[in-house]
Amino acid sequence: MQMNVLEYLQASSARFPDKLAFTDEKEELTFSDLDLRARALGTHIAKQAETSNRPVAVLVERGVATLAAFMGILCSGNYYVPIESQMPVKRIQDILQQLQPLAVVYTEDNKKTAMALSGFCQISAEEGFQTVPDNKLIETKTSRILDVDPAYIMYTSGSTGVPKGIVISHRSVIDFVDWMADTLGYTEDDIMANQVPFFFDPSVKDIYLTMKCGATTHIIPKKLFMFPLPLLEFIAEKKATALNWSTAAFHMVANSKALEKFAPETVNKVVIGGETMYAKQLNIWRRALPNACYVNAYGPAEVTVDCTYYVIDREYEDHEAIPIGIECRNKEVLLLNENLNPVPVGEIGEIFVRGGGLALGYYGDTEKTDAAFIQNPHCPWYRDMLYRTGDIGVMNDDGLITFLTRQDGQIKHSGYRIELGEIETALSALPQMREFACFFDKSHDKIICAYSGEIDNVGIIEALRDRLPKYMYPNIFLKMDNLPRTPNGKIDRVKLKEDYFVK
Repeated sequence: MQMNVLEYLQASSARFPDKLAFTDEKEELTFSDLDLRARALGTHIAKQAETSNRPVAVLVERGVATLAAFMGILCSGNYYVPIESQMPVKRIQDILQQLQPLAVVYTEDNKKTAMALSGFCQISAEEGFQTVPDNKLIETKTSRILDVDPAYIMYTSGSTGVPKGIVISHRSVIDFVDWMADTLGYTEDDIMANQVPFFFDPSVKDIYLTMKCGATTHIIPKKLFMFPLPLLEFIAEKKATALNWSTAAFHMVANSKALEKFAPETVNKVVIGGETMYAKQLNIWRRALPNACYVNAYGPAEVTVDCTYYVIDREYEDHEAIPIGIECRNKEVLLLNENLNPVPVGEIGEIFVRGGGLALGYYGDTEKTDAAFIQNPHCPWYRDMLYRTGDIGVMNDDGLITFLTRQDGQIKHSGYRIELGEIETALSALPQMREFACFFDKSHDKIICAYSGEIDNVGIIEALRDRLPKYMYPNIFLKMDNLPRTPNGKIDRVKLKEDYFVK
């Protein structure tokens, strides 16, 4: 029985010692290189602090040193906490004050940021990599790891502006990665092109599928996401077979028209998640790479990356909504009404999740944990936890779930109950529409549409006539050059609302 995620690395290092595991712009690591660095840093940390099962923060860069740091922390018997190094120092400091980590690991690329932090033990990753590994010490430390112990904490923005630290166990990662490899057919022959930053949980796919399967992952240089055509050429040059990408990046490449000029034909798996996938952009990819398998995945970080998936098995018109599908193995998704009772097929409900992927809670925040992770009201006999996602969905007659909107995206406008996600799905089909987001001004009973594209409000209304009833038309249009984005590439709806209501 596998007890911790390090066993993936140990197995692949034994099977494929000289095979490339991860590469970045500056260097590349084989599996044996990665294992050696991990053991060296693990020894360095363990000798500095005898305590185990404590958080160790990592200032993250897009490089192999970051991944070696993650593994080194696990080798020391502790768990890692990725921190975006480009965040304001004050925000990093606030997270560290709440976390109280055993240490902060930094690389030469973010040493300046590390030096601006105060009050915490700081460890240079590069210095740690030069330590002579003490394999007996590492074995002692890792042998004490239980599968229910944390593997990592992923910080995500909270609704109050205070970041939440989501604690994920080794068992949850193992369950998810084993399921993904088994179901979608990842093997040692796969080559992945990493897009998701390592401080966001979907990056778990690239990290641990690589180590489980003995595959190879090339970390895409950040600058290439400003130049879609060279990005596609990079994917082709590396002979990448699998893209585990965010929806935002998937849509960006489609909207750029780069796929009309060049398609990386080695790609055979495209797994997308993070936001609503729209059929218009999917169809652009499918025309360029018709033989690839496309998967629409869904899941908050609190359920360990994904809890549902849909292997897209038919053609979709540009205006159709794409399902998020069925449950991943060892996870159950329930659609419940306001009274926490199951809704029948065809009726909307809030998405709840139970099973092996549930987080251990929010680090150091019992109140938020108890609000989000609740006892299953239909199982009063023993502890059976549900995570309430705050997302609204519906199941069709085929048993496929479709994501509709966030709970706060369900509004009452002019006496009608409306899902803003339905309006956005209709907007997604308009050829001239590039990006968009809808929100509600309750005090004035107005639906606001912020967008960019080669179309005006008259053209939008005219195009929506065949898709939506009149009461669902947006009342106010905000045309922008570009919509604001969060660090992980999602449309920043909070900023859109703040800017609108301040004005």
